[in-house]
Amino acid sequence: MKFIFSIILLFPFAAMSQLQLAKIFSDNMVLQRDEPIHIWGKGLPGKKVTASFAKDEKNVTIDADSSWSIYLGKQKANAQPQSLLLRSGTEQITLNNILVGDIWLCFGQSNMQFSMQEEMHFQEEKLNSSQPLIRFYNPSFMGRTVFGKPFTDSIMKRLNANDFYTDVDWQNCDSNSVKTMSAIGYYFGKEIVQHQNVPIGLINLSIGGAPIETFIPLDALENNKKFSAKAKGNWLMNKNLPEWIKERGRQNFTGNQIVYADEFGPNHGFKPGFAYEAGIEPILGLPIKGALWYQGESNSQEPQSVKDYDELQKMLVDQYRKKWKESSIPFYWVQLSSIDTASYKSQLWPEFRNMQRLLLKKIENSGMAVCSDIGAKNNAHPTNKKAVGERLAMWARYQTYKEKIVPSGPLPLTATYKKGNVIVSFQYAAAGLQTSDRKTLRGFSIDGKNISDARIEKNTVLIPASKKPKYIYYAWQPFTDANLVNAEQLPASTFKLALQ
Repeated sequence: MKFIFSIILLFPFAAMSQLQLAKIFSDNMVLQRDEPIHIWGKGLPGKKVTASFAKDEKNVTIDADSSWSIYLGKQKANAQPQSLLLRSGTEQITLNNILVGDIWLCFGQSNMQFSMQEEMHFQEEKLNSSQPLIRFYNPSFMGRTVFGKPFTDSIMKRLNANDFYTDVDWQNCDSNSVKTMSAIGYYFGKEIVQHQNVPIGLINLSIGGAPIETFIPLDALENNKKFSAKAKGNWLMNKNLPEWIKERGRQNFTGNQIVYADEFGPNHGFKPGFAYEAGIEPILGLPIKGALWYQGESNSQEPQSVKDYDELQKMLVDQYRKKWKESSIPFYWVQLSSIDTASYKSQLWPEFRNMQRLLLKKIENSGMAVCSDIGAKNNAHPTNKKAVGERLAMWARYQTYKEKIVPSGPLPLTATYKKGNVIVSFQYAAAGLQTSDRKTLRGFSIDGKNISDARIEKNTVLIPASKKPKYIYYAWQPFTDANLVNAEQLPASTFKLALQ
């Protein structure tokens, strides 16, 4: 049996006793440093609940609706395991092995979900995966392994916001638990621990195949003039949503008796607003340090979806900052990789990657990890997630933790035309531009179709042109072998840049 109640948000509890905690709380967890420690749960109305942690103790009276919420004082980072004690009458709950550090939310679709045991460096890395300062909260979700066929009855019965993500506990990071964790999350956390020596908690709520719309609050879509049509009628038939996700959804429901549905159609991990309701909303009471986002493949196959995406991602970021009541939560994303059109409908990926680059100017306190150089030609799931996690960590180390490092590969600043050459200047050229393979520079074009000769000159790139072009393009192919990097060996982003 499940109970639902509301303090700031809705969340479930197992009916095992009168005194209960929200399911995000368990042994081995990380609490966010330098923020009031918020603990909430359910109990017997009128009784008192006392919470004790790190020599701080507070108590409240349980409300008439059975809810209670306690704020303990801020704590500095602490790598020494501590216990959280809850008491109400004769009942007591003790959570052990709790650290205080930074919590990072990992979410998106399958490339963020991609597990360590699938990652190309796993056999080597598992020997180093005993990381006592890294903790995982890694729930599965209903339908995770079901593709192109109907859901089972047992899945159908759990397609509600309370049961969609499975109940799990936080885990210590070791060679066994790490197997199913997001590989990107693991490598990110390992880098932060190594350079900051602070405990890191990773909450992984990614859903393979999920569109961005499922992670956006439904009311935000409904109240947006441009996107309200995405939240009208049965999502499986909604022409304003990506066709691929609707097709997959219809396959999952073929022949099934729908158990959970409303005016927007049956519940599913791809349904607008559903992943937000099921996964994000229940943890909004828990402060976090920042968010890591790898999503876009499901929104990149149709022109309108690509055109919508930048505004949708900005809406997502704005909503999460508003809901967490923190206007500057760091938000770091992964630019789509590269893949050939023979195996995937990736014709629009260059445009999509460029749009993701332009978002850096529209979203404050953000960063983007480029990974087009490590794409798999015939696979939408490149296996080198180590590089991706480490590149995300470089943004966090630079911008969140204020390390004096270069966070990114070259990002274009200006393109000018002078004496028969297009001259492109770059941010993050670092100690100098070079090529990743020490061969001739590749990837530049003056028409977006044909490769142009190009050469590096100091911290600029020169492209010969008989007349001034309108744009200069770089890595403007779905699968690219473009090879511009900086001295840190970080790759340049795909771009389309107007000449000044």
